[in-house]
Amino acid sequence: MCTRVVWPDANGSVIVGRNMDYHRDLGTNLWKLPRGVQRDDGVNGDLTWVSKFGSIVATAFDLISVDGLNEVGLAGHVLWLAESAYGELDPTRPALSQAVWMQYFLDNFATVAEAVEWIESNRVQVVQLTDPATGEVPAIHLALNDASGDSAIIEYIDGAVDVHHSRDYRVMTNSPKYDEQLALLAQHEGFGGDKPLPGTTLATDRFARAAHYVQRLPQPATQLEAIASMFSVIRNAAQPFRLPDPGKPDASQTIWQVVADLTRRRYVFESTTRPNIVWVDLADVDFTEGSPQLVLDLGSRLAVEGGLAGNVSARFEERGALHFLSLSDLRQLAANRAAPTDGPTEAK
Repeated sequence: MCTRVVWPDANGSVIVGRNMDYHRDLGTNLWKLPRGVQRDDGVNGDLTWVSKFGSIVATAFDLISVDGLNEVGLAGHVLWLAESAYGELDPTRPALSQAVWMQYFLDNFATVAEAVEWIESNRVQVVQLTDPATGEVPAIHLALNDASGDSAIIEYIDGAVDVHHSRDYRVMTNSPKYDEQLALLAQHEGFGGDKPLPGTTLATDRFARAAHYVQRLPQPATQLEAIASMFSVIRNAAQPFRLPDPGKPDASQTIWQVVADLTRRRYVFESTTRPNIVWVDLADVDFTEGSPQLVLDLGSRLAVEGGLAGNVSARFEERGALHFLSLSDLRQLAANRAAPTDGPTEAK
């Protein structure tokens, strides 16, 4: 699922776009998460922290943050990678559940370089979580990018973390793993090879098209032009509505899209099933410690007649804290399902 594209030189701004491709609705909402929130790793509670930076995030089922931007310009994007293999949990190393993996970086770091240094110094692990509704086990990798134009793709292959860190890594899709994607890209015209630009919805083809078009964007005169230009690229890499390919969540339709200006801190969201685009200007949001966690309920608010449109920075509402799915949640669900239930006794 998904495509992420970075445009690091958009007339003084760093613009990033991403498609969320999936085979079913993810119940996505936008959340405002302030500084000063206590969180833990969602695994065993050994790693705890207090958020240094506030952020705006897009969630799946209000259980996992899958995309977002913090108040100092670090953005994160979760995408599917079927080859992901995280290895057995090593209790001597810090670990993060998939649900809070991206959020840890938005909470704690201002730049990609800081995040990469922490990953490599701590040999952090990622722990898979089972979707409590479907039993599906996500296989994901993570992209980080910041307001300087820096970029990193973090993958777990055969139990080891593999970090690809360079301003040159502008595009990310899905399978195969990133080094193989780069080798395949080199076969196409404009990247060292002679193959024409491909046109299917395969991850490798979307990778090539996004890489081709982002390096040919004209310099924008305004932020509006920059955002529209990025939308044109990720729409070209989007996947149309269709029946999902069996066993391949990455071969799925695009259900929503995000474009973010990391320099001016604007986060733009578009559902592919609703007519209106909404955005949040982070400068207008109160991220101070002690301020409430707020949600913009896209499921109900975008569905009403006319829906939401434009700047929604002041339209978030209080509904309690965002709860990230954890291993303890899954264990409790399993215990509840296994517990005997009182029912009618059989007649004798």
